[in-house]
Amino acid sequence: MKKAFTLIELMVVVAIVALLASIAIPRYFKFHAKAKQVEAAMILSSLHTAQQIYWSENGRYSTNLNGPGGIGWKPAGYNGSGEKANFYYTYGFYFPGAIEGVHFFIGKLKTPPRKLGDCFAKKSKFVARAAGDLMGDDKCDLWSVDETRSIKHDQNGI
Repeated sequence: MKKAFTLIELMVVVAIVALLASIAIPRYFKFHAKAKQVEAAMILSSLHTAQQIYWSENGRYSTNLNGPGGIGWKPAGYNGSGEKANFYYTYGFYFPGAIEGVHFFIGKLKTPPRKLGDCFAKKSKFVARAAGDLMGDDKCDLWSVDETRSIKHDQNGI
C-alpha cells in the first residue's frame, strides 16, 4: 500500500502558507521602510553638522551642498543618481535651477527633487529636507532638519 497526501491535504497546507505569507509580507515591508527612515534621520544629522561648520567659517548657511562654494557635503555612498547611490531618499534643497550633485542628491528610490518642497538656506536659518516614496504609491515620506538640529518627520509615507 502506497502512502501519499491527498489533494485536500495539500490544498489545506497551501492555504495555511498563503495565510501566513499574507500576514508576514506586509510587516516585512513596514520594517524595511522603518529602517530607511532611520537612514533619513542620520543623513540629515550629518547635513546639519556640515552646515554648522560652514556657518562657523562663513557666517551664513548655503544651499550649495557640494562643489565650488559649497559646504563640502554629500550623502555617504553617493556615486551618482538613482541606482548608483548607496542610500534611498532624495536629500537637500530644491528650487528652480537647482542642480543634482550640488543642491540635492537623488537616492535609490528615485524620488523627484521637487518632492523636497519648501526648503531654503538664509544667512542665519536653513531647512533641508529628505523625501522618499517608500511604498511606491506617490505618497512621500518627508523629513526635515533646521539650524537648531531639529529633525522632524513632516509626513509619514508608510
